[in-house]
Amino acid sequence: MTDETGLIDARTRAREVRALYEQLEQRLLGRTWTLPELAVGFTNDAAYVGRLALAAERTWDIDGDTDAELHHKLAECLWWVFVLADRLGVDAPEAYASTMDRIGADLSRAVAAG
Repeated sequence: MTDETGLIDARTRAREVRALYEQLEQRLLGRTWTLPELAVGFTNDAAYVGRLALAAERTWDIDGDTDAELHHKLAECLWWVFVLADRLGVDAPEAYASTMDRIGADLSRAVAAG
């Protein structure tokens, strides 16, 4: 099993930031975002990472600092994963560790088989 401490710490920080967003949403909207709204937020940011990858390869032009935007959006996407996992009752650090263990073992067997 992989050491999950870093992911657990990241999840804790993501929860803290989400709680702040929820306070603002409650004040501004009278409610917090629904699961579909959260999912759309994630997919929007994930799609923008695709454009930033194109910009990094100089096949798509964007305004601003591509590298800084990539850092920002990739971090936001990680945050969204923790937020969505929490809302859906998924233990993201455990799911990541067990999934990577399974994929790694399957790939190791495939590589060894030649």
